[in-house]
Amino acid sequence: MSHSKWKRLWLGLLGTGLGLGLAAPAMADWALNMPRGATAISNEVYDLHMLILGICCLIAIVVFGVMIVSIFLHRKSRGVEPAQFHHSTKAEIIWTVIPILILVGMAVPAAETLVRMEDTRNADITVKVTGYQWKWRYDYLDDDIGFYSTLDRASNAARRLNSGIQPAGVDNYLLDVDNPLVVPVGAKVRLLITAADVLHAWWMPDFAIKKDAIPGFVNEAWFRVEKAGTYRGQCAELCGRDHGFMPVVVIAKDPADYAEWMADQRSAAGLGDEPGEALAATPVAATSVAAAAPAVDGEREIDDLVAMGEALYQQHCAACHQADGSGMAPAFPALAGSPVVTGSLDEHVGVVLKGRPGTAMAPFGPQLTDLQLAAIVTYQRNAWGNDTGDVVQPGYIAAAR
Repeated sequence: MSHSKWKRLWLGLLGTGLGLGLAAPAMADWALNMPRGATAISNEVYDLHMLILGICCLIAIVVFGVMIVSIFLHRKSRGVEPAQFHHSTKAEIIWTVIPILILVGMAVPAAETLVRMEDTRNADITVKVTGYQWKWRYDYLDDDIGFYSTLDRASNAARRLNSGIQPAGVDNYLLDVDNPLVVPVGAKVRLLITAADVLHAWWMPDFAIKKDAIPGFVNEAWFRVEKAGTYRGQCAELCGRDHGFMPVVVIAKDPADYAEWMADQRSAAGLGDEPGEALAATPVAATSVAAAAPAVDGEREIDDLVAMGEALYQQHCAACHQADGSGMAPAFPALAGSPVVTGSLDEHVGVVLKGRPGTAMAPFGPQLTDLQLAAIVTYQRNAWGNDTGDVVQPGYIAAAR
């Protein structure tokens, strides 16, 4: 090799080393291997992964080692003459039997783990998980409460172009929600996973769970968290343009803290201390503890409706139509100055209740109560310069359903 070629080689190696050195701080959180997780099953999956990976690496070392040694010892330059034969029954039996034994040896522990992963019997808590564009709903079937879980407002604001908010300044950017799923430590939690519109997937790496949420179908999963803490995941199915803004957050609490949290939820939802003991005659369809109000027909003041509507709009509508109602054309039209929002009240309420078929506008009638929908519509008709002065009452929404 000439002097110039050696020089170029050393310069290339030096540049590569400097590049890796400069990139080291950015790669501090980068890991190649999967996490152990926070459940017995996730640890079992990790151990199984390492076992299979070890077997595959051993096979690779043996196979490539034999190949390299054979090529080196029997190369043409040594004058080796190749053996002349067409087949060997003994070799064919050996290279058939050995892989079968290896596959069986890997299949047995894998099957045992898969069976345990699918065993949802004897659950302590059952939660129905429903995927929406682009949020989750959690219904505690044993306790008669439910709520929506959407991207937290700080991340939702920072993700928008020209918002003036830097994502680096937001804790757990795109991985935090307003209402997390809360479970007790040590309890077996059974999940019934489905979707209301398109395909979603509930993915929690720390629990070794990734289950598709399919409209019209119910998939099952379960987990038992062994340590209190906050665990984060995401929707793992390409469910639309805001797919990346649909995180999953689970908080595991000590049993006493969980019992206190559940009591607060039931109280806020107007329920008694025991499941099935309702203090209010209306069903629970709350989006959060703060907004958990029953759908009643009482007259509400415009200021109260606008204040409630603004909070609900930020939670359910701002992801598409923007916080200032400017929208994101052409998929999501502006609401500020919109002929629908400032025009016929019947048409406006109809769109909010039933959505627009063939578009990303989902029907919110099944998701929110009459009061919550009345507040959102009232806010939209009196925000961003729309100033219609219209006050929509829960009874109007109930009649339009």
